[in-house]
Amino acid sequence: MITLQIVERRGSGLFEALRTAMRSGSLHTFYLQRRGRKVSHVTNPGWMNWSYSDGVISGTILSPRKPGMEWKFLRDFLGRVADRYADRVLSIGIQFPDARSLGKPADRHRKR
Repeated sequence: MITLQIVERRGSGLFEALRTAMRSGSLHTFYLQRRGRKVSHVTNPGWMNWSYSDGVISGTILSPRKPGMEWKFLRDFLGRVADRYADRVLSIGIQFPDARSLGKPADRHRKR
């Protein structure tokens, strides 16, 4: 699970623009489900549950059938936002899960 927060520029309407683009089909590979609360991609595994409050878009990217593949959705979603809506974004924050909570061994650097 990857957590994402996008802070939009004041008055930019980023969240509404993204929803409108997904519903109209102008964001060809992304679409909305569950009354607009869930964003899915046509080929990448997983989805993002998202919400909006006070200029902040919060999302949780999940990929239960292919754990560890959330990065593909993240890459494509942020790539599209950066390409088409960069002027509406103030900042983006990403939080990755702790490797220990996923049952994976911690990455250790070799001593030289």
